[in-house]
Amino acid sequence: MSMDSHEAGVQMTDPAWAWAPYRPDARRPWDLRRVAHLYRRAAFGANWEQLQRALAAGPQPAIDRLLEPAGDVAAFQRTYDEYEATAGDDGESVSGWWLRRMIESPHPLLEKITLFWHNHFAAGISKVGSGDWMRRYVQLLRAHAMGPLEPLVRATSHNLAVLLWLDATANSREKLNENFARGLLELYCLGPGKSSPQNVHEAARAQTGWFIERGSLRYFERLHDPGPKTIFGQRGNWTVDDLARIAVAQPATSRWIVRKLYRWLVSETEDPSDALLAPLVESYAKDHDMARLLGVVLRSNRFFSAAAYRQRVKSPVELAVGTLRGLERLVPMPPLVEDLAAMGQNLCDPPTPNGWEGGRTWITAATMISRNNLAAALLDPTGRYGENLDPQAVAGRHGYGDRDSAQTWLWDLFLQGDVSPAVRTMAASSTLRTLAYRIITLPEFQLA
Repeated sequence: MSMDSHEAGVQMTDPAWAWAPYRPDARRPWDLRRVAHLYRRAAFGANWEQLQRALAAGPQPAIDRLLEPAGDVAAFQRTYDEYEATAGDDGESVSGWWLRRMIESPHPLLEKITLFWHNHFAAGISKVGSGDWMRRYVQLLRAHAMGPLEPLVRATSHNLAVLLWLDATANSREKLNENFARGLLELYCLGPGKSSPQNVHEAARAQTGWFIERGSLRYFERLHDPGPKTIFGQRGNWTVDDLARIAVAQPATSRWIVRKLYRWLVSETEDPSDALLAPLVESYAKDHDMARLLGVVLRSNRFFSAAAYRQRVKSPVELAVGTLRGLERLVPMPPLVEDLAAMGQNLCDPPTPNGWEGGRTWITAATMISRNNLAAALLDPTGRYGENLDPQAVAGRHGYGDRDSAQTWLWDLFLQGDVSPAVRTMAASSTLRTLAYRIITLPEFQLA
């Protein structure tokens, strides 16, 4: 994305400019590249109709549609909740149903932010052991994904999957378990190094009385520590719900969440200054409302600048879901779950309590082979995914029936001119399936 020296020099470091709404002009037009950038970050990717509709509408209406889609989203969610209720009781089944939801959802931003919270409030089937509990955990994240932070933190405090993941199955005043308190303060709210052993100890006392027994979370009042606790200078007979309120209100919490969201939506190649993030932090601290924060970030100059453009490596899920959304078809989910795991992202089973590290860790010699193998498998009509993905048929539906126009369409759908003419010329003799494979395996396509 071309930038003039003034924007690159002065404005890019100015927080007021960074978070002001992007207004297209001759130097920064609303073009296919910026439209596709928006959809890669906020919706995994887009099909051709979505790109063209957003291009015609302009940035603010396009972002409005992502934040609050038209149509009966609630009906879609109810239907998929019913699908999930019939899925198998294992991690692969839950992952498959969630992936299908990402691909078909009329509200992809909701699924993208649900995935963000899954990486933040990490929990995995390898320790949880129950597909049903994992489904309920994902549904909890989705239900609160775009809302205020405190209800989400409070809900995770009573979630079986989260407590099992943190080895917090029993906590009594006689035998204090600090695992959940430490996770809530140092992973979920304030961030590493922002608490103290004393605060963790007092927070654990607030959570006493909660036990997991025979697949249910139960509270035993006689095992709760009723005495006063002092957490971040606030003294009272606090409970675990009070703990969520107190932790969310700490200034470090807003800084931690905003910084993580910046990495998720804007750029993972830089460590933004506190000064740059300060307006976002100040705004988020007022009500901790995710939808409002998303609106500010997605509408901003910074989001549509060179500082953000292709400055994230696509996770395996983003790579696969974006490809499938672009080519407008579903594929069998079980092999896709397996292929994503081979690429380093076993959905519903993150590797650590910190989730997936992301960034450059997605790209290794082994995972690049797996990424290329997935592209080949998806586009092989005789392979395990069948004939579902047919770029020629999709091009024809959009009015690009001849070879040259179909090839141009495919380049514009997936890369919007972000490759050299020489690369395009080298692939000109390919069939459309082969061209799609070559595009999907290009380094540029690996970047969001």
